[in-house]
Amino acid sequence: MPVSKFYRVKTMQDLKAITTKAIEQAGGGAMLARELGVTRQAVYQWKLVPPQHVLDVERITGVSRHQLRPDLFGTPELAR
Repeated sequence: MPVSKFYRVKTMQDLKAITTKAIEQAGGGAMLARELGVTRQAVYQWKLVPPQHVLDVERITGVSRHQLRPDLFGTPELAR
């Protein structure tokens, strides 16, 4: 069965808060944008980290891919 059947669903508000936390961990939207090679406007429009940036955001910020996108990566318990 797909992971999505098992992970605990978070609200969009929770996911937006995690995205905001990651942006803050990077030193702000401009710093994260520079690291990713995107515009700061793009970063500030994110409600969720786009799939193509999740692993880089994890590397830059230390915020787990499982927290950033549980819909794609499941919860840490399921990923083991």
